[in-house]
Amino acid sequence: MPATGLLTFIVLFAAAYAAGSVNFSILAFRFAGRDDPRRHGSGNPGATNVFRQAGLGWAAAVLLLDMGRAVGVALVAQSLLPFWQVPWVGLGLILGNRFPCFHGFKGGKGVANYLGFTLAIAPVWAAVGTLAWGAAHLIWRAPFLSSFAMVITLAAGTTITLGTDWRAGVGAVVTALFIVACHHRNIRERWGGQK
Repeated sequence: MPATGLLTFIVLFAAAYAAGSVNFSILAFRFAGRDDPRRHGSGNPGATNVFRQAGLGWAAAVLLLDMGRAVGVALVAQSLLPFWQVPWVGLGLILGNRFPCFHGFKGGKGVANYLGFTLAIAPVWAAVGTLAWGAAHLIWRAPFLSSFAMVITLAAGTTITLGTDWRAGVGAVVTALFIVACHHRNIRERWGGQK
């Protein structure tokens, strides 16, 4: 990779991390005079926990903001980088969402961001992933299992869409596995009997 190309990738990866570090649910709750969403429910400042605490309107707003931000990051990455590097920028976005430098490095799990990112680079697969979430939710009634079905579908779709270079697929799979790993507490509680 030429030095200029490497620099562009590093800058965009860092910018994606910084963008992901802006947590809209925390900011919205603070603006509205509400308590930090991380202090209640599951402790996750994502759309599902926002729904539990504040209702559908708030959750929809957070979901759309997360997805919109991710779409913007993906479009910039697509315009400036070789296609195989784009999924790796998505990983930077998810890392920022999970470990936000603006919110004490305690953030969400990146599901909505990954959906928005995929929407920009593989829109058909974003739709398929959403259907996978719905189908899984009908079967298991567990949001985190539904999220697994969706992110696996999104990673597969990204790999197929950008499949002419294996490095793109690796980036998509690593991102999906990271999101799954972020649900370690849910996994332990469901199958390990631990809190």
